[in-house]
Amino acid sequence: MDDRGRPGPRRSTREQDMATIGLIGAGNIGGNLARRLAALGHDVRISNSRGPETLAALAEEIGATAVGATEAADGADVVVVTIPLARVPELPAGILDGAAPGAAVIDTNNYYPQQRDGRIAEIEDGTPESAWVAAQLGRPVVKAFNGVYAQRILDVGAPGAAGFAIPIAGDDAAAKERVFELVRELGFDPVDAGGLADSWRQQPGSPSYGAELDADGLRAALAAASPERTADWRA
Repeated sequence: MDDRGRPGPRRSTREQDMATIGLIGAGNIGGNLARRLAALGHDVRISNSRGPETLAALAEEIGATAVGATEAADGADVVVVTIPLARVPELPAGILDGAAPGAAVIDTNNYYPQQRDGRIAEIEDGTPESAWVAAQLGRPVVKAFNGVYAQRILDVGAPGAAGFAIPIAGDDAAAKERVFELVRELGFDPVDAGGLADSWRQQPGSPSYGAELDADGLRAALAAASPERTADWRA
């Protein structure tokens, strides 16, 4: 981090340490992140609610390891929680306890009250989605990958080739830095979107959600966001 607390200059790929990455959820976003991260050489563990046997073929195809959801975080440097938002409280207590000290926990989730999740009172009353997730998990999270189309995770090539940026919000500076590095590795341009209290700026219905913008365009979209949810994204 620089002296203002912002993520520092990008390290070269050669300098980047390969990480153990556990994914809790293997849907569109989780599955495609697993594919790309395994291809980059990371030790990837994938899990879902139906058991590791249902992920055996995918794991073999991409060079990952299928595990039970309660094992996904064990020893992980990065944990990605990528399940339907309303199901986060159903995760077993202590599911992240086995993660490596200082592990970054990435929350990719969005609140879809009409489309999937039903009404969550705290979010309707103004709690940002990822702040709610952090409270359910009992530890800090970094919000990222919530507004990118899953297919684009596969389409992007070498770092810097994407031509558009991804917002990253969080309060833990070291965890946020690690997520910046992963986003760069995947080929996107990371943009600091502030703390979790500001993460509403990238929620569904905001100007940045689903937009493929360069870094400057993304910063402008984040600045133009309103904390009030539009009708389509309220219960």
